[in-house]
Amino acid sequence: MKHGHILCANPRGFHRLHYTDWGDPRNPRVVIGVHGLTRNCRDFDFLAERLAPDCRVVCPDVVGRGDSDWLPDKQDYGLPQYLSDTATLLARVVFWPPRRWLVRLGDLLRQRHSTRSLCWVGTSMGGVIGMLLAAQPGSPIRKLVVNDVGPLIPRAFLDRIGGYITADPRFRTFEELRDYVRRISAPFGPLTDAQWNHLTRHNARQHADGSWSMKYDPGIGLPFRGKPMADIDLWKMWDAITCQTLVLRGTESDLLLPEIADEMRKRGPRPRIVEFSGVGHAPMLLTEDQIAPVRDFLITTG
Repeated sequence: MKHGHILCANPRGFHRLHYTDWGDPRNPRVVIGVHGLTRNCRDFDFLAERLAPDCRVVCPDVVGRGDSDWLPDKQDYGLPQYLSDTATLLARVVFWPPRRWLVRLGDLLRQRHSTRSLCWVGTSMGGVIGMLLAAQPGSPIRKLVVNDVGPLIPRAFLDRIGGYITADPRFRTFEELRDYVRRISAPFGPLTDAQWNHLTRHNARQHADGSWSMKYDPGIGLPFRGKPMADIDLWKMWDAITCQTLVLRGTESDLLLPEIADEMRKRGPRPRIVEFSGVGHAPMLLTEDQIAPVRDFLITTG
């Protein structure tokens, strides 16, 4: 695994977007992994490690999360900025040949050809970004994995996450932070202590006074403050998707409800749907039973 940064534009200037990069950068099979609302790129470590022998896997920290910069104006957090950053990431990291002054012509042509094998794995917010990109005319996405999110986002779910994303709690010890993460993220399912440590360690920030907090800008919760929530309807976008699609769902999910998943199966890309028992929102793709269907879809299907 390597780390990198790219420079992206926002309405007030520029910001750095951090990403992890797995596998051979010359590999024409490229997978982009994008995390959920308050998470970060390290959620994909286990999946990326399994895919790296066959694919290049690039996982960004969406701006305001992880090791990416925070936006100066919190009103700019939202899908338009995230889509713009993703387009910059694809142009600079995926489709521009590495060490271009050393690349032979054959390698350059092979890299340009990689647009035919770009895949997307998105959890929750990352799945929404993937759906919106895949729905666009001329989209380079050839395979799409949507993890526990759909074209209709219920108001009740928005109210639930709004209850904690707008807070900025501080903790005296890392162990207190880990307990907090386990409590608010209980829908992730029955994870091991080592898995909870991984999810917490890479989403933890220690401050100068020794206290701990989550590793994201509390300003990302601005859209949830002071505004009545309503269902978000993206069915028009879903119906425009034509690439091969796999949908993952936790059977206890309060975001991707059973009736929404059933409707998704009948419309748009008409995906295969894989469900994981005893898991809510969202399956974290840390275990082989969750990784295997994703890897099979990306590597061996079609």
